[in-house]
Amino acid sequence: MELLIVHRDADLGGQLVQMVKDYTAHHCALVESDAAAMQWARQHSRCSLLLTQLEAEGIDGLVLGGTLSETFPGLQTLFFPAYPASEQRLEVAERKVFPEPIDGEALLAAIAKAENATAGAPDLFHVVDVLQMCCLSRRDGAIQTVKGTQSGIVFLRGGQLVHAETGTAQGKAALFEMIGWEFIEFAYDRAVHSSVETISIPWDAALIEGVTQHKQTTLAQQMHHQA
Repeated sequence: MELLIVHRDADLGGQLVQMVKDYTAHHCALVESDAAAMQWARQHSRCSLLLTQLEAEGIDGLVLGGTLSETFPGLQTLFFPAYPASEQRLEVAERKVFPEPIDGEALLAAIAKAENATAGAPDLFHVVDVLQMCCLSRRDGAIQTVKGTQSGIVFLRGGQLVHAETGTAQGKAALFEMIGWEFIEFAYDRAVHSSVETISIPWDAALIEGVTQHKQTTLAQQMHHQA
C-alpha cells in the first residue's frame, strides 16, 4: 500500500515514517506542505492512505484530503490536529484523528483498517470524531454528512455547534440523528454559515448528550429484540 504523510515538523514526520517502516510493509513518503503533496501526486499513480496535519503553515488537511481523493479514488485519510490529546472529551471506536502524543498502537490499527478496505470504499469517519476535531480546532463553517441515502449539515462558529439540519429534523434533534448514523462521509466548507442558532449548549455537552441518547436507544432496541 502506498502511504503519503504530510507534516510540517520534519522530526515528527520522520518518526511517523520510521514507525510505518518498522511495523508494516507499506511504501511511505513524507512531504511538508500541500503544494509538495500535490507535486508528489502528479508523479505517482497510486495512493491508498493520506496521513496529514489538520492545519499548519502551508497545510490545510481538510482541503488537501478532498483534493487528493479526486486524484486517487478510494483514498483513506487520517488527521493529526494541533490540539493536544488531553483536550479530547470523547473517545470513539475506530478513530481516524490522532492528536499528540500520538497513540502509535491506535494509529497502526487505523493503517491496517485502511489496508483492508475494499477498493473504492468510501472514506468513513465516526461523526463524533469529525465534530470533536472541528470544534477543538475552533472551526467556522459547515460540515456536510452523508450516510447512505441520508444527509445532514452541522454549522460551527468559533468551534461551537450552532445549528444542525437533516431531512427530518433541526437543532439538537438533527445532531442526535446524525450521531446515531455513527460512520459517515463528510465534507467541510469554511465559507458556509447559518443565520439561525438552534443549539445553545457547549459543543462537548451536546455531543455527550447525543452519544448517551444513542447508547440508550440502541440498548432499548436490543432488549426489545431479546424479549
